[in-house]
Amino acid sequence: MSTNERHVPVMLRRCLDLLAPALREPAAGGRGPTVVDCTLGLGGHSEALLSEFPDARLIGLDRDPAALELAGERLARFGDRATLVHAVYDELPEVLGRLGVPRVQGVLFDLGVSSMQLDEAERGFAYARDAPLDMRMDQTRGIGAAEVLNTYPPGELVRILRAYGEEKQARRIVAAIVREREKEPFTGSARLVELIREALPQAAKRTGGNPAKRTFQALRIEVNGELAVLERALPAAVAALAVGGRIAVLSYHSLEDRLVKQVLAAGAASTAPPGLPVVPERYQPRLRLLTRGAELPTEEEVAENRRAAPARLRGAERIREEP
Repeated sequence: MSTNERHVPVMLRRCLDLLAPALREPAAGGRGPTVVDCTLGLGGHSEALLSEFPDARLIGLDRDPAALELAGERLARFGDRATLVHAVYDELPEVLGRLGVPRVQGVLFDLGVSSMQLDEAERGFAYARDAPLDMRMDQTRGIGAAEVLNTYPPGELVRILRAYGEEKQARRIVAAIVREREKEPFTGSARLVELIREALPQAAKRTGGNPAKRTFQALRIEVNGELAVLERALPAAVAALAVGGRIAVLSYHSLEDRLVKQVLAAGAASTAPPGLPVVPERYQPRLRLLTRGAELPTEEEVAENRRAAPARLRGAERIREEP
């Protein structure tokens, strides 16, 4: 299966429309605009950005070397307009510094797990089939999900399942995990899925799809440090935007979306003390929100691409420099 067939970019047209006003104009000094795809994946959004905006230069980041290789093949026809970098997206300031790019005109985040990671069983992201419990987006570093399950104290596992999976039955599931890991360490996903099914009360199994979904999400976020990385990356991305630059962020669960909402809303708010008759420039908002709340995919898109269903899109424009 080709890269294009494996990967259907989520809310693609809407992302392009949100970024378009910033990417159709030349940057300062008459250079073409620069857009950063912070989550390159298989390159679907990046390919569309380079095609839609022929003067734009793209910088693509991904922590997954396999994704970088496949995206590189997909984007090869654009030559030196595309610069691909092995990096986590909170490393954006360092990447821009190395490339000598002080400001950019567009930033895109697509925070979902890539199609390749879900489709390749050996990565261990999917709960629908048995696979090694890995879940690392970059398999060259860090610890996998099996090590988390087998070594973390029970209290820490409960915290992770509650905080990152919003799992109400966290104590029940963790008690079963601890009992089982004492008999034999976890290695594969099927055993964990079966254990979760057995641990949950009947009422909890009847709602919300596969009962293992929340636990797998929590483990993935922990293994990859996703929320901590996003907490650092979003303010850094806003800071990298030139005035008139735009940011678009696709998130896929409430924890991510809440973070995105907070960062963008803070940038769009005045920081002036209450009661000032005239608000000085240094207190004025730095961002203008481009979406009313979070925009959702259309019913047609979800019918064509079920992985788009949980997507939430937010965008903002940089309207003022830092004080």
